[in-house]
Amino acid sequence: MTTLPYEVVDVFTDRPFAGNPLAVVFDAQDLARDQMLALAREFHLSETAFVLPPTVDGASYRLRIFTPAAELPFAGHPSVGAAVTQYRRGLLPAGHVYQECGAGVLPLVVHPDGRATLTGGTPGLGPVLDPAPFVAAAGLSTVDHVAETPVRVASCGLEFAFLRVTPASVARATATTVPGVGEVLVFAWDPGTRTAHARMFAPGLGLAEDPATGSAALALGVFLVGVGLLPGDGETAYTVHQGAELHRPSTLECVVTAEGGAALGVRVTGSVVPVARGEICVPPFVG
Repeated sequence: MTTLPYEVVDVFTDRPFAGNPLAVVFDAQDLARDQMLALAREFHLSETAFVLPPTVDGASYRLRIFTPAAELPFAGHPSVGAAVTQYRRGLLPAGHVYQECGAGVLPLVVHPDGRATLTGGTPGLGPVLDPAPFVAAAGLSTVDHVAETPVRVASCGLEFAFLRVTPASVARATATTVPGVGEVLVFAWDPGTRTAHARMFAPGLGLAEDPATGSAALALGVFLVGVGLLPGDGETAYTVHQGAELHRPSTLECVVTAEGGAALGVRVTGSVVPVARGEICVPPFVG
């Protein structure tokens, strides 16, 4: 029986059984896509990351990321979790490393204390959208939406729609499938502390709700600058709290760099806590 080594870690938390769980599978270069998807379904976590040798110059390693339903070009908590886990296994040095993934080659900084800082991809911001379908996708009503903040799609590697709601509305939000609506980050914003209380719904990816979404936290910085909730010039820190409703509290520390009212780049930092390790069988190949 052929097996592969794996670890399960919790990301964006400083203690086990909180944050976002991640399975990291090593020595995965001989796996086909369907075998990776089968393993992701077996782990049944929001995402499973597969570490492979790089295929482009300048990359330290390649990462493929799967939900139980699909492959993603990029995701935040697998990127942070896989980098720190490789460092702890002696596969990467501390300091600057470069991850090859579907979104290109992304820089990370691995800290010896079990944290990593990920820089997202190219920022993007879409036009103002009708809030009604996004309010419905969160299982809320129009009175929950903070109308002064428009709904827009933003990206920093992956696209998310952002719906600002009142603080009392966050806990009442529920994942509801609405045709034409993809991933939605519902959040309340505290301008005094520059803190978001967020929930991310993605039923189309097999994730009713995600406890910590690094890619959404990155894109949130693009959105916040674009709608004027963060300064349009210079570097600004903000914090995202997520996962409390799932009993997996998570903290994502972010910094956005902006110029002329638009985000130029965003980075997110989080801690990674080891939970389990072992060997898992290689699924049969289906050609």
